[in-house]
Amino acid sequence: MIGIVVVALAATAIWGLETLSSQWSCRAKDASLLTHTDGVLYGVNLDWGSETVAEYQQNLGHAPGVAAQFTDLPYTDTEWTWVTEAATQINQAGGVLLLTLEPNGGLNTVTDAVVNRLTDDLRTLNDQGVPVVLRFAHEMNGSWYAWSQQPQAYVAAFRKVAQSVHQRAPGTAMLWAPNYGGGYPFRGGKYNAKPGTPAFAALDTNHDGVLTMADDPYQPYYPGDDAVDWVGMSLYHWGNHYPWGSNDIPEPGKLSALLTGTYSGSVGNETSVPNFYQVYGVDHARPVAITETAAFYAPANKGASELAIKQAWWQQVFSDDLHQEFPMLKMINWFEWNKYEPEVSTMVDWRALGPNTRTEFTADLPSWLLFGHDVTTCSWGFA
Repeated sequence: MIGIVVVALAATAIWGLETLSSQWSCRAKDASLLTHTDGVLYGVNLDWGSETVAEYQQNLGHAPGVAAQFTDLPYTDTEWTWVTEAATQINQAGGVLLLTLEPNGGLNTVTDAVVNRLTDDLRTLNDQGVPVVLRFAHEMNGSWYAWSQQPQAYVAAFRKVAQSVHQRAPGTAMLWAPNYGGGYPFRGGKYNAKPGTPAFAALDTNHDGVLTMADDPYQPYYPGDDAVDWVGMSLYHWGNHYPWGSNDIPEPGKLSALLTGTYSGSVGNETSVPNFYQVYGVDHARPVAITETAAFYAPANKGASELAIKQAWWQQVFSDDLHQEFPMLKMINWFEWNKYEPEVSTMVDWRALGPNTRTEFTADLPSWLLFGHDVTTCSWGFA
């Protein structure tokens, strides 16, 4: 949370695209095609309990090119049924499933048996014509998940999943998605790395004996180019300063600054954060996804209007300038939820298609976005 169906045909495959009769054809091992592609997949993180893909399509006026779903790993039969229901809906819309796996029992639960079941189930989805982008154990550099700040164990688990996926589920791509590094190492979380441990030593990238924003918040967790097909992160506008809760209009250029590590900061000076787009999108030649995005608006709080805040954000997210500046950006997923957020102890309406913003949002969507049915499947068989 590209304008194509993405398919990994080998363990070292990188997602490539070319236009053919105004549709897309999949290629492997040709990253140069990515940088010549104009389209960007438009996706959505739906509140599945209150809205279907078909209902969202009617509201947006387009079928989403991507739909996001979450599940535990290992998962129950019931939980996998929820995944297959989401996959069926996005398949009918002609799009891609972005599936986030959460090993809430810890990384040691990602056993060979669990991975084998996962890849068998993914292969079944692929054989049914559903392409999957698999976001495994996202925000691993945070401090709030059972898989957080354990770089050695995380990399080993990611690589185990990736090897099996690449060998056995060729219609599935592996997406590596850390948390944005502003505020790293996010002290106070339950899963902060402890001084004196191997994990702490690996994360102390400048070797000064402490973990701060001066340490690289991404590199120790990177599983390697042979394991990673996509890179991405969630980039929200929570406000212009911490603590959150104000209905603030986003600063101009904020999204671009977050992608490049040049944001002056809402939690202190964040300019020491590495340039994520350059390092992982350009240098590692991987397509980049904004896996989740939206702008904070709490109806019960004071500040700017809902339309002013959200329009200022989506006009950055979908600006022609951003599209031209970041050609490796290939997927953008809007977080379409109205939900209680414990961080601010109130309801936050993240939606772009709410009653006060839908007309303006749909009018502002650019022509370079790719929606459902803009993508076409490749052969799902093994090479």
